[in-house]
Amino acid sequence: MPAVLTASPDRPDDRPQDRGDDPRAWTGATALLDLEDPRLRLRAQALTQLCKSEREKALACYAFVKRLPYTRPLKMRLRSAREVLDATRGDAPDKATLLVALLRLAGIPARLHYVELRGEIARGLTSSLASASRPIVEAWLQGRWVPTDTYIHDAAYMAGARQRLRELGWEHGFGIHRDGDAIWNGIDGAWVGGMPTERDPMVLEDLGYWHDPQAYIESALFRDRHPRVTRAMHWNAIALGMERVIRELRKPGTRAAERRPSVPRG
Repeated sequence: MPAVLTASPDRPDDRPQDRGDDPRAWTGATALLDLEDPRLRLRAQALTQLCKSEREKALACYAFVKRLPYTRPLKMRLRSAREVLDATRGDAPDKATLLVALLRLAGIPARLHYVELRGEIARGLTSSLASASRPIVEAWLQGRWVPTDTYIHDAAYMAGARQRLRELGWEHGFGIHRDGDAIWNGIDGAWVGGMPTERDPMVLEDLGYWHDPQAYIESALFRDRHPRVTRAMHWNAIALGMERVIRELRKPGTRAAERRPSVPRG
């Protein structure tokens, strides 16, 4: 059974990001990354059994998670990877949890790189956010960390959001940049903001590296800024409005984009 990786973010020397870039530190299970779950293990095996390289395995896991519809569910707690798999849809933390779990089950070290974004990135979805955190998934491939947040939004959502941004004459909104990346190739970094986080004008702060969303929200870094219950209630208060916008973006005008993403292999 994989060792459960724990950290005590209240103590700086125990923070996950202090483990550095050593990929061996980013392979085990956590409460949300329930790697011993039989159905989760079978899904990872089914996705990767015909793959011939680590990159192909990573892309197979990525494509599966990307196809899950992006949504804003009401919830008072984070969901485990198995729960997200059963739900067949999810928000950014949900999909990040599932993708990291599948990558680790495929033998690929994976972690979350959290950043804080300007609230402007979410305009169109909501006007109630001054800022929002986002989990970027990083996979250890070809001897380096390769990041992407393009797994968050499925193809139908991306097409509808881009079309709406063009109609409104906005560059940013609905969680993306109008000309941002839509697909990850497993070789280069890919961001829906269109550029690396260190150059993205929407990024307010780098929040470090974490095993899963729970490790981040239980950290002193998060708690000092966001009382947990208040944050959850705020998100649930705006979730219904966001979900209405998401459904609107998926109306027939964007149905042509609902095909599966074409992900490079080899």
